[in-house]
Amino acid sequence: MLKKGFYSLFVLLVSFCLIGCNTNKSMEKETEKLDLSIQIPAGANSWVVNNTSENSNMMIDSEIKNWTDLKTVVHAYFKTDTPGKLHLGLNLNVPEGTSRIKVTVADQTKTIKINTSERQTVDVGVFDIQARYNVIEIVGVEKSGPVVANINEVLIGGPATKGNVYFIKDDFYFGRRGPSVHLTYDLPKDKEVEWFYNEINVPKGEDVIGSYYMANGFVDGYFGIQVNSETERRVLFSVWSPFDTQDPNEIPDDHKIILLAKGDGVTTGEFGNEGSGGQSYKVYNWKADTTYKFLLKGVPSENNSTDYTAYFYTPNDGKWNLIASFRRPQGSRHLKRLYSFLENFVPATGNISRKANYNNQWIYTTDNEWIELTKAKFTADATARKESRLDYAGGVNDNQFFMENCGFFSDTTPIDTEFTRTANGVAPNIDFSKLELQKK
Repeated sequence: MLKKGFYSLFVLLVSFCLIGCNTNKSMEKETEKLDLSIQIPAGANSWVVNNTSENSNMMIDSEIKNWTDLKTVVHAYFKTDTPGKLHLGLNLNVPEGTSRIKVTVADQTKTIKINTSERQTVDVGVFDIQARYNVIEIVGVEKSGPVVANINEVLIGGPATKGNVYFIKDDFYFGRRGPSVHLTYDLPKDKEVEWFYNEINVPKGEDVIGSYYMANGFVDGYFGIQVNSETERRVLFSVWSPFDTQDPNEIPDDHKIILLAKGDGVTTGEFGNEGSGGQSYKVYNWKADTTYKFLLKGVPSENNSTDYTAYFYTPNDGKWNLIASFRRPQGSRHLKRLYSFLENFVPATGNISRKANYNNQWIYTTDNEWIELTKAKFTADATARKESRLDYAGGVNDNQFFMENCGFFSDTTPIDTEFTRTANGVAPNIDFSKLELQKK
């Protein structure tokens, strides 16, 4: 009996020990410290979903502020090249009262409660993610004060961050605009180019506010179409001054761009901030899924200058329309370094992808011959090259080039890739003698 009682007591003690050990391990697991060693500026890398106007109000410098509406959905973006466990935290505060917010990553959701008026780091939890651009969705659940939360940083770490991690670290304005991409066309050697012809077709749904689909770029300027707002679109043609400044008021008279002529309904003036010079635009409600044609002329002119003239073809009436003609001093030449680009100039829409097809490129030389351009080199700007943003792509679909940017898609085209499209073989049918200039 004694042995049997001793055995029962022994089993009971072992059981208590096992339960206690398992409990301690469980508690250790629950209180495991997260690795939150990577600080992502919240405002620079986040956008309000389906409310572009609210971005300007909430994304202030590097922070998310003025968040008052529980219906607001915020998406923050980062990219990893390693899958696995992601540790996530937020550095934030609630100025007044208590709030609860819901955080979702890759269809996994956790809810946290915040009741501190001082900034502090709050652990959100551990999530399983893939090697790609990942989105952190942040939604307010409830609040007792006027503000849901002010978020200073998104903090990440863990196994999924052991490789490279990409996000906007500086130059927040350009980072939020997203990467600009270009196609530089391969020109024949020993030919002087007088005319450059190109076409653009923007697919339905890719005509996003802030987009500039530039068709005919050249060493001294650019010519293309824009989406300026929900109600306004433009055809834009600009020529840079040879004087290097961001302020057009600083340009000396002998370096100013001279307006020679402009078309009906065209507004002309000066521009700055991205170089300076002469600008012209025509408000025109161009449509998606429609091909538009662009024609640019560049010829040497008097007193060591160059005359640049841009025409836009309107398919509804089958006419070439003069946009403007400018004289650029301090240099006499034909068209040089022909290219196209795609950019976003509105930071609030930098989370939305846009795309355009660039079709049927031709040049007309001083030898009175049309030559089709079928080769192009794909490049990107400083935002892409320093890896602040990797959501850019370019390539060829059948006989047309395409470019795409913004929206945090993960399939990136390597910079400096060269593409060749299928030739169309049919030169533009244009009677240059009928492209008369109109008086200013």
